[in-house]
Amino acid sequence: MNHLARICTAVLLCILPACSAQTAHHRKTQPPPKPEPTAPELFDYVRGQLLSLSPEDGINDNIEVSWDPATKIMTVREPGGHCDQFLNALDTNTAVWDVFDPSDSVQQRDKLLRLTLISVSGKTGRTCYDKQNRVDPGLLGNRVRLLFSLDKAEEVPHFQDKMAKAFKKLVVLSGGAPEQDLF
Repeated sequence: MNHLARICTAVLLCILPACSAQTAHHRKTQPPPKPEPTAPELFDYVRGQLLSLSPEDGINDNIEVSWDPATKIMTVREPGGHCDQFLNALDTNTAVWDVFDPSDSVQQRDKLLRLTLISVSGKTGRTCYDKQNRVDPGLLGNRVRLLFSLDKAEEVPHFQDKMAKAFKKLVVLSGGAPEQDLF
């Protein structure tokens, strides 16, 4: 029996170091962390969501979305014209989601989900133009608003979190103010 115990001890002493070395080897070969998305990748995501979750009410539709990486301007075309949004002028600390009812006394419309960001003090966040490419003076220039169909957005799991995260990263990569923990 004493001889059997020595054999078992010898086998365990040989196996245990091999097991721990194999476990350490597995820890070392984990895949590297996923790289941060680039500005063009983030824009593609934002554009895709703006187009696929567009309101489609004939007024607030996102018809086309483009981005000029050189000027950091994102242009959103709607039926009534377009807005140039200056991403490098935005403050990511001001991002707010709200539900907006675009109905008026003449026509009932579906509610919209709206992401609003404010520009850094002293900078213009957007300039909007009508169909004839004239500046629309009635819209505030210190806000950028992205519009989505509320019904469509509610079907996408964690949509608001994902969109806010992607848009804020795009703003920061475009030169806008990064998010800060203020409290």
